[in-house]
Amino acid sequence: MGKRTQAQRDAMTVEIGYALFSAAFAAAVVLGAVGGPALLFELPVYVEKALLASGVLLATALFAVRVVSVLVRFGRTDGTQPSHPGRTNPDS
Repeated sequence: MGKRTQAQRDAMTVEIGYALFSAAFAAAVVLGAVGGPALLFELPVYVEKALLASGVLLATALFAVRVVSVLVRFGRTDGTQPSHPGRTNPDS
């Protein structure tokens, strides 16, 4: 691939930021949903530890999967916009 234009570099920067932000948000929601009950309720110690550990594990996995999936999807489109948005036929 040749040199990237400034617009392509900017699009890549925005996409990376979106991937990281959306992955962090999704991971925080999962961590709160899984590990939250351990912090809110009095549970046996082993249950609290299991909930927190599984929440961290799921949040970490979700973060990685989300970042990779967003960036792979972006790489397939190569960041270019169609010349006629909304039109399905290039001749229309």
